[in-house]
Amino acid sequence: MRYCVIMCGGVGSRFWPFSRNDMPKQFLDFFGTGKSLLQLTAERIAPLVPQERIIAVTNEQYAPLVREQLPLIPEENILCEPARRNTAPCLCWAARHIAAMDPDATIITLPSDHLILKQQAFLDAIAEGMDFVETHPALLTLGIEPTRPETGYGYIQRGQPTDFPGILKVRSFTEKPSPQMAKVLLASGDFYWNAGIFIWRAETILKAFSKFAPEVAEVFEKGEGFYGTTAEKAFIDETFPTAPNISIDYAVMEKADNVFVKTVDLGWSDLGTWGALHDVARHDESGNVVQGARVIAPGCEGSVFAVNGEKVIVAADLKDYIVAENGNALLIVPRSREQEIKSLLSEVRARFGDRFL
Repeated sequence: MRYCVIMCGGVGSRFWPFSRNDMPKQFLDFFGTGKSLLQLTAERIAPLVPQERIIAVTNEQYAPLVREQLPLIPEENILCEPARRNTAPCLCWAARHIAAMDPDATIITLPSDHLILKQQAFLDAIAEGMDFVETHPALLTLGIEPTRPETGYGYIQRGQPTDFPGILKVRSFTEKPSPQMAKVLLASGDFYWNAGIFIWRAETILKAFSKFAPEVAEVFEKGEGFYGTTAEKAFIDETFPTAPNISIDYAVMEKADNVFVKTVDLGWSDLGTWGALHDVARHDESGNVVQGARVIAPGCEGSVFAVNGEKVIVAADLKDYIVAENGNALLIVPRSREQEIKSLLSEVRARFGDRFL
């Protein structure tokens, strides 16, 4: 059978101060639809995977939010990580959990905070991808045609075509390149953005973990016999924090020789930054994006203004800036420096503690 794993345990620090430790961005309604990014993700996959086969992996802290926002998912399908260890341990555990119930399972893995505007194209791509991995021992990712030299995304170099239209062998991965390298990759025409959406059979990914990331695989192999039972949570609580902190890209995808990419046009954005929101949200006549704010902004162009509350923003002659306020925190930063927000938050933590995060 076919299953979906939704990864929804991240903090979303690059969207600070809207995204906070106690309410990360995947639980927020960014577009005024009345639904969070997590809810939109679950709705998006529902035509292909029923609710009872959707697995949400989150940090223990966010389990109540997942239950509240996805009430139709069985409670036992919410896997709660006792510590943050990046995507490789998350996906290894999810694969073990699913394989215990269904050794022949096919798994689609989705981030919880992406925007996809072309729903039917998404469903078609996932269905075709599942058909491919069910007939090939493959690890499949989705690749997006790049439109700019983005430094916040991973890149996939295309290789030889397969017998499935639009599916290519992957030649290499490049993680978050420098600005200069991103320009080179874009100009080559051989690279796609890595959408972070993966399709594989449980058996295939677990074999890949054993071969290419044994330090991750061994942690979860110790739980053989516990998965799908009442003993699983106690095992995970004790063992999960010992797993390496490593992404699935570094642990497996960059090393494996059976990685493929399906090229897609989904109207996709990972919504990882304020700049990404600016790219996809509605603009005024000066190219500004206003989210939940009352704004007077003469001479402002290409900026993002976001307020969670009743305040008014008055600004003049700001060009390509981010102005975001939520609770006890205000961010003012040029859009060109948004990749520095994470490091700025480290300074906030060092000087003032976690109460502003």
